Amino acid sequence: MARTIYVVLLRGVNLGAHRRVTSAQLREAAVAAGLADPRTHANSGNLVAVAPERDDDVAARVTAALTEVTESEVPAVALTARRWDAVVRANPFPRAARDDPARLQVHVGPAPVDAAGIARFDLGNRGRELFAVAEGVLYVRYVDGIGTSRVTPAQLDRAAGTWTTGRNWNTVTRLATMARAPAP
Repeated sequence: MARTIYVVLLRGVNLGAHRRVTSAQLREAAVAAGLADPRTHANSGNLVAVAPERDDDVAARVTAALTEVTESEVPAVALTARRWDAVVRANPFPRAARDDPARLQVHVGPAPVDAAGIARFDLGNRGRELFAVAEGVLYVRYVDGIGTSRVTPAQLDRAAGTWTTGRNWNTVTRLATMARAPAP
């Protein structure tokens, strides 16, 4: 039986008092969604798990299971490990990834990011952030740091044409490593 490893990212969890999801709840929801060997990274909605085969409904099933576990709807996006590796390889900011990975984010959504929308947004951006689209995701280089940026997630989502959830490069590469490693 073919097994497919997925990287699942939750949107907007554990950022304040609302929409709290513990790593234990995320692993429980993954099992309830039919996934095996769930492993989490940090307590910020990052999961690596295995489906019995290629499955385009992983994100929807995790969202539904989390709704049962937490009584709150939490959007999720799921990418195969192969696709996640392609996102890592396509990084248009390799120097930032090496020298300042905390200021490089990858924003992933349930649909491919609109490259033309991001290009228009980039032209009107007054900050020093750098934007690029590859492999259907958005890469943002926050030159002056995320905390000082005036670019909001809502602005990025509008430009991208889909909601997204962002992870810094340290998390991106950690998830890639987890997805390649055999489950315990």
